[in-house]
Amino acid sequence: MKIGLVTFPTDESIRPDVLAIEAEKRGFSSLFFTEHSNIPASRETPYPGGDELPPEYYRTYDPFVALSFAASATTELRIGTGMCVLVQRDPIHTAKSVVSLDHLSRGRFDFGIAAGWNVDEMRQHGTNPGTRTKLLRERVLAMKELWAKDLAEYHGQLVDIAPTTLRPAPLQRPHPPILLGGMGPTVLDRVLDYADAWCPNPGWPAMPDLPDRLQELRDRSRTSGRGHIPVYIFGVTGGAEQADVYREWGVDESVFLLPTLPQDETIAALDELASAVL
Repeated sequence: MKIGLVTFPTDESIRPDVLAIEAEKRGFSSLFFTEHSNIPASRETPYPGGDELPPEYYRTYDPFVALSFAASATTELRIGTGMCVLVQRDPIHTAKSVVSLDHLSRGRFDFGIAAGWNVDEMRQHGTNPGTRTKLLRERVLAMKELWAKDLAEYHGQLVDIAPTTLRPAPLQRPHPPILLGGMGPTVLDRVLDYADAWCPNPGWPAMPDLPDRLQELRDRSRTSGRGHIPVYIFGVTGGAEQADVYREWGVDESVFLLPTLPQDETIAALDELASAVL
């Protein structure tokens, strides 16, 4: 099982390029950056973590910009969005950002996506929270068409793109891996429909039915002819004990949540984590 990292990169924490260098040096497999373009003053949706929204949510860098610094500073570390809130992004611009980072990282980019949880934030981007899963699907399918064809078009119920060209084509073929976050009742349907991996964030202790859902994904992927679909557990905080459990369950990668801290404190946290789980 591989060990990765996910964090909120901000102007008050370690620089993305310095973090990437230190993560690669210690043998971590991947580095994912979160996304929140803005935080509305209203709060219709409770913060899933409870209590007040942590300060890093308000200060997060654009993930594609931050990941470009991480990519330029490293040679082997995989980089990714964890997660890109695609329902709040234009699919054409995002498709261009994905292929640009895919090329400039020399094929080390993983495209993590999710439908989001902050309904106030969605509405400020013109997104109807009630149709966000349908919108996410159509934007992914549209982007796949843009990447696959020299002259592409897509016509859905929520996304409509007239014939156009978006190049270069992805370096990774047919496109960078699409990692879908989520834990709802239909998430495995959506993984099997248009994603390449499942990325739940179950907390610890893990949700009681997680082993059953992992087995369901294996059974359904085999039946459908998809073959092995990787599982990345995001937001891991339980140290070696949690990693050992996920390894026993056949998880492909445990992605540990790295606190958002200044440089010296982050490096100390990396050393502690590396000694425990690598």
